[in-house]
Amino acid sequence: MSLQVISEQRCHRGVQGFYRHESRATGGPMRFGVFQPQRNPGCTLPVLYFLAGLTCTEETAAIKAGAQRLAAEHGMLLVTPDTSPRETGFEGATGDWEFGEGAGFYLDACSAPFAKRFRMYSYIVEELPALVADAFDADLSRSGITGHSMGGHGALTIALRNPGKYRSVSAFAPIVAPSQVPWGHKALPRYLGEDRALWNLHDSVELIRNGHRFDGTLLIDQGDADSFLEKQLKPELLRDACQQSGQPLNLRMQVGYDHSYWFIQTFIADHLRHHAAALHA
Repeated sequence: MSLQVISEQRCHRGVQGFYRHESRATGGPMRFGVFQPQRNPGCTLPVLYFLAGLTCTEETAAIKAGAQRLAAEHGMLLVTPDTSPRETGFEGATGDWEFGEGAGFYLDACSAPFAKRFRMYSYIVEELPALVADAFDADLSRSGITGHSMGGHGALTIALRNPGKYRSVSAFAPIVAPSQVPWGHKALPRYLGEDRALWNLHDSVELIRNGHRFDGTLLIDQGDADSFLEKQLKPELLRDACQQSGQPLNLRMQVGYDHSYWFIQTFIADHLRHHAAALHA
């Protein structure tokens, strides 16, 4: 698979790079970032995927989260995919920050025309890891996944649906129940149609209620001053589902914090330690 280097810069004694390739899953070009810490020749490293939220790109978390220093300290690759395919040409795929390009929701669409390109679930779960393993000597047996908002939704649902693929999972202000909130009510029927069973495959609360489990603790940070908290995020729904099912959850409500990357920067070290403990076990 041909990989084009967009840019590479020295960072924390490693390299922060951005790359482009032709994706089979999404039927067109995709971009992603990789931070590679300094390492000995021939040394494979664990990998942590950071899935960004609505309106974001592969650059957002790499620039704003402040995670490279910590990834270097803990000896892990940090991979930041884009949030959707781009320049799809589909009517309705642009012009609305809550849907379409920049808002792929980490699912495989099955409704026309989006089914042709919006296949971010397959891209994140299958295609991107194979590419990262081949190009960057990643040890896929030691993978973790995290994300913010829509990306937190992606991290949780992907980890719950793929037991054994990820050793660790965390999220910042995730959309835990898209089938019950306006963001999901806009996106899910347009991507998946009206079949609620398909919606439930991309809803962390419903997955846990229906028996899906992650073999470990879900770490979630949520600011209590987040303007999206009551209407869109509803972490109490996930807390209740985990309590009823026995899924270990560490839900930390952070006083005074909002939905921004200032919030993420504040707690990113805790998340990297959480992942490092599992990835280096």
